Amino acid sequence: MLISTTSTIDGRSIAAYHGVVFGETIIGANIFKDFFAGIRDIVGGRSGSYETVLKEARQTALEEMSQQASALGANAIIGVDFDYETLGQANGMIMVIASGTAVTYR
Repeated sequence: MLISTTSTIDGRSIAAYHGVVFGETIIGANIFKDFFAGIRDIVGGRSGSYETVLKEARQTALEEMSQQASALGANAIIGVDFDYETLGQANGMIMVIASGTAVTYR
């Protein structure tokens, strides 16, 4: 599945539009990740544990969106966008939503 954030792909023409597709995932961050991320906030630096969780969530959302597009007969998704939200008590969950337009390219 070809996936792009742009509305077209150079050298290809769109044969059919199949509509908007979504991939959503919600991942909880556990207490140990929260604790070590808090320490990082105090001393500075990147939070590798949260970055890993975000990468997993983003990949899962992309895979779900690709499966939905494939079921519609598409071979590409264009105009892909990601949205991120924190949910739950004390923002303990991260939601990632990927959306785009499923198309068939020639």
